[in-house]
Formats: sequence, structure tokens, C-alpha cells
Amino acid sequence: MNVWVIYDIAGTKSGDTRRRKIIKEIESFGLYRVQKSVFLGNIEKNRIDELVVFSEDLIEEEHDSVYIFPMCKEDFEAVKVIGRGFDSDLVTGKIGSLIF
Repeated sequence: MNVWVIYDIAGTKSGDTRRRKIIKEIESFGLYRVQKSVFLGNIEKNRIDELVVFSEDLIEEEHDSVYIFPMCKEDFEAVKVIGRGFDSDLVTGKIGSLIF
């Protein structure tokens, strides 16, 4: 399933630590950074729950936020990008499936 993950972590010293941890975890799920605090990729539906639990345990809810938007294939294909965008073939795994 395609998923967008968007975070906003407080700009404090402890926020920097939380930000590094959330980035590392998101990347470990195989998601690609499309903007500074925006990641996109294709993961198994049950892994979304893992990401939710990790985020809940990590963030300070009064200062931070993490948005996780699952997106079906039809909706993802309807996304409009204006300007320099991301490589949608790379994100959806089409390139990886051609290589292997």
C-alpha cells in the first residue's frame, strides 16, 4: 500500500533527537524522502500499525505530530504534482520490479 508520512517535530535539542529517530525508522521501512519532512513509499498494510506505535512512543504529543496517510493505487495515480516532483516509479516499486 502506498503511504505518505509527514512529521513536524519541535525545533528543540530533544526534538532534534526525536527527529533523527523518526527519520531513521521511516527510512528503515523503505520509504523515500520527497521533501524535508515528507516521506512516501509502498509498505505492507500491517507495517503501518508498527509505524503508528513507534511514532506514538517517540513523539511528545503536545509539541510534535506525525501524519500517516495510506493511499490506494487509484488515489495515488490521481496525485497531481506541480513543479519538480518525486520519481513515482521509484516510490511505487516499478523500477525495482524491472531491475529484479
